[in-house]
Amino acid sequence: MQVFHTKSKVILTCNKRLSPYLQEEVKSLGYTIVRDFPTGVELNITLTECIKLNLNLRCASQILYCLKSFKANNPEELYRELLDMEWEELIDFSGYFSVTSNVDNPTITTPLFANLKVKDAIVDRIKEKKGIRPNSGSDANKAVVHLYWKDSEADIFIDTSGETLAKHGYRKIPGKAPMLEALASGVIMSSQWDQKSPFVNPMCGSGTLAIEAALIATNRRPGLFRMNYGFMHILGYDEEVFFAERRILKEQVIKNVDLQIIATDLSEDAVDVSRKNAKTAGVDTLITFEVCDFADTQVPEGGKGVVLFNPEYGERLGVHSKLEATYKRMGDFMKQECKGYFGYIFTGNPDLAKKIGLKATRKLEFYNGKLDCRMLEYELYDGTRRPEPKVPEEGI
Repeated sequence: MQVFHTKSKVILTCNKRLSPYLQEEVKSLGYTIVRDFPTGVELNITLTECIKLNLNLRCASQILYCLKSFKANNPEELYRELLDMEWEELIDFSGYFSVTSNVDNPTITTPLFANLKVKDAIVDRIKEKKGIRPNSGSDANKAVVHLYWKDSEADIFIDTSGETLAKHGYRKIPGKAPMLEALASGVIMSSQWDQKSPFVNPMCGSGTLAIEAALIATNRRPGLFRMNYGFMHILGYDEEVFFAERRILKEQVIKNVDLQIIATDLSEDAVDVSRKNAKTAGVDTLITFEVCDFADTQVPEGGKGVVLFNPEYGERLGVHSKLEATYKRMGDFMKQECKGYFGYIFTGNPDLAKKIGLKATRKLEFYNGKLDCRMLEYELYDGTRRPEPKVPEEGI
């Protein structure tokens, strides 16, 4: 099974509503998208080509290389189909693998049972061919096999990522209610930030948005912070391909940038965590951190920058009324102190959003975990409102 050199269906997954930004990334790397859907994209590439994607993508979660598509009506048919595959050519008999799945089949009441049937087929096949049973478990730090099974249609994949790509590896201290790194990247990509003008992040929390902004502006890719992927534990892996791609990542980092990224928080602990995470990411010298109320954040003059808030959403009881005043103050701050900027507030609470007191020019849809969220964009005019662009009249 020459998976490293054979093209197959490859599914790149992401959190719901990040697909448009994942598509932008994939196209910028020179790949052709076969189809896109709300939680990812499909390509037709080799497993070797998956290595570059794993190291470069900011918005992706997993990169799945399809080994086989088949029909299975029940667990026994699934087992027989998988037992027929040459697993001994993929997984070292002295190695370790885990199984994950996405199952919607009427004969399966728990995905753990489907995982067990996959594991049994792989172990039984390798024991038959090599005389030794490989180890298996739930850890995703070695070889990972993924089953997608809906009704009678099944796909079996190598998860070339292993641990999720959505965590970028630099955030050793997560902080309170942190935004996932992949989501933070998508949020920044969706904004009007040009990666040169000021980026201001009041209420910075653990610093994820400010750090991701610095990483994007300097072209630092997530692969710089990670040395273990699922593809490394598949037979036939050539480590020189990985190290060659990693050298490219290092060479393409933009140095000597003139950036103004400002991150503030009222919590001294939060700012301390942010500094440490930024240092791990190698961008601490590019970000100005300060402990202060968001309204005291020093916004660089001259306009044309971005100010981005990710405040509390008021999910806990007893905090809603206090947050109403906070959301109004955020609106006042943007209106008075951020003229010429694009202002953004990311929130999962539409009632609190009404207290901002500004009219949004765009409402961008995201999910933060399972919470339906909006990023509200405000064009903060300096002086008179800019004229609306003329829309050409439609022909007959």
